[in-house]
Amino acid sequence: MNFALPRFRPRLVDALKDYDKARLTKDVAAGVTVAVVALPLAMAFAIASGLKPEAGIFTAIIAGFIISALGGSRVQIGGPAGAFIVIVYGIVQQYGVANLIIATAMSGVLLILMGLFRLGTLVRFIPISVVIGFTNGIAVLIGLSQIKDFLGLKIPHMPGDFFGILGALWSHLHTLNPWALGVALVSLAIIVGWQRGAARIPRLGPILPFGDKLSSVPGSIVALVLATAVVGIFNLPVETIGSKFGGIPAALPAFALPSFSWESARFLLMPTITLALLGAIESLLCARVADGMIGDRHDPNQELMAQGLANFVTPLFGGMPATGTIARTVTNVKNGATSPVAGMVHAFTLLAVILIAAPLASSIPLACLAAILMFVAWNMGEWREFTRLRTYRLPYRITLLAVFFLTVVFDLTVAVQFGIFAACLTFIYRISSLSRSEQLTAAEYPALAGHEAKLQAWRLYGALFFGATKLVEALEDHLPPQTLVLDLKNVIYVDSTGAEALENLVATCHKRGVRLIVSGLMNQPLDIARRTGLLGQLEAQAGDLQPDVAAAVEEAVRTFKPEPLE
Repeated sequence: MNFALPRFRPRLVDALKDYDKARLTKDVAAGVTVAVVALPLAMAFAIASGLKPEAGIFTAIIAGFIISALGGSRVQIGGPAGAFIVIVYGIVQQYGVANLIIATAMSGVLLILMGLFRLGTLVRFIPISVVIGFTNGIAVLIGLSQIKDFLGLKIPHMPGDFFGILGALWSHLHTLNPWALGVALVSLAIIVGWQRGAARIPRLGPILPFGDKLSSVPGSIVALVLATAVVGIFNLPVETIGSKFGGIPAALPAFALPSFSWESARFLLMPTITLALLGAIESLLCARVADGMIGDRHDPNQELMAQGLANFVTPLFGGMPATGTIARTVTNVKNGATSPVAGMVHAFTLLAVILIAAPLASSIPLACLAAILMFVAWNMGEWREFTRLRTYRLPYRITLLAVFFLTVVFDLTVAVQFGIFAACLTFIYRISSLSRSEQLTAAEYPALAGHEAKLQAWRLYGALFFGATKLVEALEDHLPPQTLVLDLKNVIYVDSTGAEALENLVATCHKRGVRLIVSGLMNQPLDIARRTGLLGQLEAQAGDLQPDVAAAVEEAVRTFKPEPLE
């Protein structure tokens, strides 16, 4: 089979065929709406990651445009994501912002290579128990990291580890700001209430001007506007973006190359791999969700290449890691997006906001952003899976809970590594348990009648791989006196270890003077038997390779050695 690199063909090229004014109108409306949703999330994700708020907005602009323009999905929206908060915060705390830029750019290179070498489909092999485990773990950590601003606590330096966060929160609980807590609680109530009442809002159309349009306005924006207005009008003693970060610059992001060294790159290898894998998983899962909503099929390799380019370019302009974002993508689809143009409009809209309305962002209270992230964390987690654990087998439960626990308490990298390792072991055990052997009897094949003492016929089922070679070894330990018939018709796969076990069986039979007749070799087992030389060994002895077990038994009986005279 010839291997060929995928062609670089963004979905935008195909989406613009037969593009008309009606589709452009839908895409522009969807893009502007998504930008409204993305603005508070981008700032909140950046602040929670230990960065300035503009880092999130720059990422939403640059990465959002690149992912839409060059990606493999028609409607996916890219930008900063909640899943990166824990990883980015840890990198910033341990290595600094400069090394975060290097790690993000290096992860972009890895994503490009994954797309070039057609590894997009391999991401689907990560078990759902691992995905749910680390997703729920990240959601818990996001919520935990927002307690500081939710309560208005005065913590000079927030640790990055689980127990450090708990200790810092407990030791500074006396600094609670009731005004910040009130703003956060009201903001959260507005967000939750707005979402639950969105279906009833269109009924206000005949009563209020533009009442039928209110349902498309996200609750996070309503809470953000109201909280900012109240804090500004009444001059509440609540920390804002302006008081903590000095506001957001009303200018385009500046290009800057980080100081690169192979020494720092060596220490950043694991964070880089984590960013790349997490970005690939998130983006492709998001693209699959979008496919189900619009009845389309994305190109996973093209999507990975676009994600890689976005993550390579964005940090050079002060951005952070980016990936596909489910909430913004769903918003994009529900508002009528038809092509990647909607995502490009979303990026241009955010750019216009930066250039025109950046000074207004200085008054946004951090307590409101914390409430928004609390809501995001709750929606991000698959909490119902915990209540359904009793319906699953023990290995699934152990894997999910272990990955969740390791993500929260230790590290996402360790959690994913353990999860994949545990899933591989479970898979190997399951497949090996499905592989079995069965002795054939005279009831099935009458030719065996009267010859059971010197002739045995066995049929193998399943996959003959390194985890199931015990089946062949058991036959080797209990060989019949004269002839062994081995039917491999129901063996679907043989790996190199399984082929070696068969070769050892051939050698043992030859050494003990037992004739081995093999039947039913087909497809992949036949191919590996040919490549390893096993087929040649069987063909060297006339009659030792038969098309089916019936012919093999007849051949064995026909050529029996005569019984020795007493």
